[in-house]
Amino acid sequence: MRLILGSGSPRRRELLAQLGIVADDIRPPDIDETPLKSELPRPYCIRMAREKARAIQAASDEIVLSADTTVALGRRILGKPESAGQAAEFLLAMSGRRHKVITAVAVRRGTDIWEKDVVTTVKMKRLSDEELNTYLASKDWQGKAGAYGIQGPAGALIPWIQGSFTAVVGLPLTETTGLLRAAGYPFQKDVS
Repeated sequence: MRLILGSGSPRRRELLAQLGIVADDIRPPDIDETPLKSELPRPYCIRMAREKARAIQAASDEIVLSADTTVALGRRILGKPESAGQAAEFLLAMSGRRHKVITAVAVRRGTDIWEKDVVTTVKMKRLSDEELNTYLASKDWQGKAGAYGIQGPAGALIPWIQGSFTAVVGLPLTETTGLLRAAGYPFQKDVS
């Protein structure tokens, strides 16, 4: 049984490595990630994970693992910022407030799909101009939903979370393990 990671995220590869898993192949999906009109963050995130899993070409002996992480401020989806200005807008909107980070995982084997989503509440400290500008200058915001990655320099901006740390990073390990087992993925200790 081969595992195909349907994501180009280095963070997801690192998280899988914590489980002792190295994907046999990495095939980032090419899908339209534009939210539908009036689509709320959680259904959007679940739809993205499912569409990513379905978009990956896979043989019958391959299991596809895809995920999506969405940052939600109320009903607003904060995607990957296109510029430092947009990153600043996102960070200032979250400054001193709580927001939700939703990560949905989809595992596909043949036509069967197993999926799970995890919602974590995250509080960002009130950002000073100096903290904001230092973070923006680090360029760590690039390619990250909501303009930050909790596992990097932005971790200093997050005093509190309620939920799954690994889900905020990009792949909830407990739920991912359960989905992979459901799809028949052979973990090392399961094989011996």
